Amino acid sequence: MTAQLASNYFELFGLPISFDVDGEALALRYRDLQRALHPDRFASASDQERRLSVQQTAQVNEGFRVLKAPLARARYLLELRGLPLDDRDTAMDPAFLMEQMELREALAEVAGAKDRFLALEQVRDQIESRERRLIENLRQHFADNDPAGLETARQDVRKMQFMQRLLDEAEALEETLVHESELPD
Repeated sequence: MTAQLASNYFELFGLPISFDVDGEALALRYRDLQRALHPDRFASASDQERRLSVQQTAQVNEGFRVLKAPLARARYLLELRGLPLDDRDTAMDPAFLMEQMELREALAEVAGAKDRFLALEQVRDQIESRERRLIENLRQHFADNDPAGLETARQDVRKMQFMQRLLDEAEALEETLVHESELPD
């Protein structure tokens, strides 16, 4: 038996609309929904029921992806509050942009470091520390639900996007370093 498509992902997973999400409850509900809605369970059902199962499974998968990741969850919360991000808006705090340049330079310098893995770990620690502060800021702004705080949350989400790109670059660099270290001399 299938259920109605939920109006939002929090409702779908039976969670309060909040930046703080109980990861264990989310994962348990995800598994329950996957079992109940999986298209294989509807192999002998009508075409309409099979299509609805596929739709619901897609909504469950997307909802889980969004709610489990702080950046995606923050973007989604802003959308729910009528404050979606415009990815074409590139205006950013000059101090933050300078910090980004410094972190990018530090990543670039890893290749010339004596202990490249240690240098990469130090840069990654800096990025992750900044990201944790942004997550804490978002937690506070969404809890307050103040219009000015939500506008600040929009800026923090944009900053988190930069941090995520830096972390992705650090991960790619680590893969390169691991590959290079495995090559015979």
